[in-house]
Amino acid sequence: MFWIQTKKPQNPVHPAKARLLLTEGKAAVFRQFPFTIILKEKVLDVASNPLRIKIDPGSRETGIAVINDDSGEIVFAMELRHRGQQIKNNLESRRAIRRSRRNRKTRYRKPRFDNRTRAEGWLPPSLKSRVHNIETWVNRLCRFCNIQAISMELVRFDMQKIQNPEISGVAYQQGELMGYEVREYLLEKWDRTCAYCGKTDILLEIEHIVPRSKGGSNRVSNLTLACTACNRKKGNKPIEQFLSRKPGLLKRIQKQSKVPLKDAGAVNTTRWDLFRTLKKNGLPVETGSGGLTKFNRTTRGLHKTHWLDAACVGQSTPEKIFQIDKAVLIVKADGHGSRQMCRVNKFGFPRTTAKSTEKKVKGFQTGDIVKAVVTSGKKVGTYTGRVAVRKSGSFNIKTVDKTVQGISWKYCRLLHASDGYSYNTTC
Repeated sequence: MFWIQTKKPQNPVHPAKARLLLTEGKAAVFRQFPFTIILKEKVLDVASNPLRIKIDPGSRETGIAVINDDSGEIVFAMELRHRGQQIKNNLESRRAIRRSRRNRKTRYRKPRFDNRTRAEGWLPPSLKSRVHNIETWVNRLCRFCNIQAISMELVRFDMQKIQNPEISGVAYQQGELMGYEVREYLLEKWDRTCAYCGKTDILLEIEHIVPRSKGGSNRVSNLTLACTACNRKKGNKPIEQFLSRKPGLLKRIQKQSKVPLKDAGAVNTTRWDLFRTLKKNGLPVETGSGGLTKFNRTTRGLHKTHWLDAACVGQSTPEKIFQIDKAVLIVKADGHGSRQMCRVNKFGFPRTTAKSTEKKVKGFQTGDIVKAVVTSGKKVGTYTGRVAVRKSGSFNIKTVDKTVQGISWKYCRLLHASDGYSYNTTC
């Protein structure tokens, strides 16, 4: 992807074309992640192709793809890893430390009044961070590409129709898409393994825990996954009889059948907030279900990844989808640091001195991606990675495989400023 000097988005180019423009000096690197170049010479105005952002939201990872609807080419793909669980753990740790200090009547912050109210549509920070992460990247891609539409997976599963198939009549229950909704739900719930023997990477069949001949229903709480051998061996036996010699396994299956999907619940909780957030861009937003996504991916013969799932979201999915020699960007949300002034010990008291309010040292701050070319001393070499700054000007650089300490700021060159995310690529 590249811009002309007027910062007008142009058509994405092949990596080889980008390397040629950089080698010939006709362009310069504008941004490392996502990799963007800017032309040094003005070119004739060429109408850029309209593109569509497609999003497959997840509890832990979200797939994002930019696709050309006319040609079916995936021009950009990324997987965004959220930090919701880390936020939840941090809040619980802080709460535990505060309660501990209050119980001992030592130095503590007084509890706030109990009749506090929350704004309409409030979400826990661990869930809201997922919405903010996706919003950030949609806005960035809209700056770099000619985005004309957005597609998102609104529901992982159509929960109401799965739990009560008769809600829209027999036609929906027996439809082709309904099978994909139920199967995808069960694959997630039972971790893609046979409930009875624990085998993976094999063909799995939908199996009734309480057989239909014994009064069992088609409700999803009565369904599990089993391999062909276990399914035939169980037949129409009650599960208590089939697993009479395995009481531990019987108890686990009965318990797991009643447990809702935590990750699916997180996605369903944030889906409408994400939808409203995306609508603020003023672009048309198409929605689809997880069952439709899997149906599109299966019928087009694509393997399962988060970014390919994103490319298959919605009814607008082209009949043919392809990608040409472009790496997939792996983005992990790390946050922008901590507001905590100093670290505490297990009793909740400070164990370090208060950190400086000045984040930058010699123009660098912790989290920046730098390239250091050391020409003298014990650490001669070239190092590229994330920097940790010190007030003395002697930095640490964390590369892919090690951490190099004591690199002077004079050898460092900024490649990408800290933005709360870490990056990696995969082909």
